[in-house]
Amino acid sequence: MSFIESEIASGARGVVLRRVSPRRWRVLDRAGRVLGHVRAEDAPRGTRFHAERFDLAAARMRELGAFWTAREAVECLRYLR
Repeated sequence: MSFIESEIASGARGVVLRRVSPRRWRVLDRAGRVLGHVRAEDAPRGTRFHAERFDLAAARMRELGAFWTAREAVECLRYLR
């Protein structure tokens, strides 16, 4: 388990992470429904974590917000169901 996955697992209850690339995780609820994705991106002041959801109408990922911790990005996805 990576540092990011352990950080999320320790703070966000009721979600499961599946790594889909070296810098992206799919966030699932306990029933297996996809809540969205968390993408890590290096920035000048540290790593930023982007909460994203797939927009079916536009056929692309839509960013919901950028956060300083992965846990905050997951919480964003949980609360914006």
